[in-house]
Amino acid sequence: MCFGKCAKCIGYQLLILAILCIVANILLYFPNGETKYAENNQLSRFVWFFEGIIGAGVLMFIPAGVFIGLEDDDCCGCCGHERCGKSCAMLSSILAAIFGIATSGYCLIISALALVEGPYCSTSDGGWRYPFNETNYSYLADHSTWSQCIEPKNVVVWNVSLFSILLGLSAIQVILCIIQIINGFIGGICGCCCGQKQQSYVC
Repeated sequence: MCFGKCAKCIGYQLLILAILCIVANILLYFPNGETKYAENNQLSRFVWFFEGIIGAGVLMFIPAGVFIGLEDDDCCGCCGHERCGKSCAMLSSILAAIFGIATSGYCLIISALALVEGPYCSTSDGGWRYPFNETNYSYLADHSTWSQCIEPKNVVVWNVSLFSILLGLSAIQVILCIIQIINGFIGGICGCCCGQKQQSYVC
């Protein structure tokens, strides 16, 4: 197995997931495609944590870029020793993977908290509040209670769908980064398969 190619594959997957997280987070600001709720600060407070835009989004570009470049990175020959350059680069990717776990983990936690708390909406009594805050997320299975939110229209479906997507995507990112930690450790210790035109070595 080529550890460098595996890391590159993980990097591209993280890149795609990061873009999807950014899109999902941006959509949370526009229930039903309307901007007035964001302008009036009538959105769930967890929307403003930028978990998908920054956490699992922009910051995820860093480890993704590191992983994508690993196949051709020899870590400057590892201080002049060309033979151990690939191993050095693979081991250094572990730090990028840990960083990726931290950023995607942030998105995962915030998304889970947002699902537990439920959306911020206008209820039948005319006030804006979190009507599902005390339900211990049981509202997720009891769709009959969703009618409590009158405005924005279908905000419960909107929030549950998008926060669930962010939760799932960030969980996949965490798993991919854990895989890269294992891949980087094995590749760093045992060497890197470099393809037919590059020198290959094992321990």
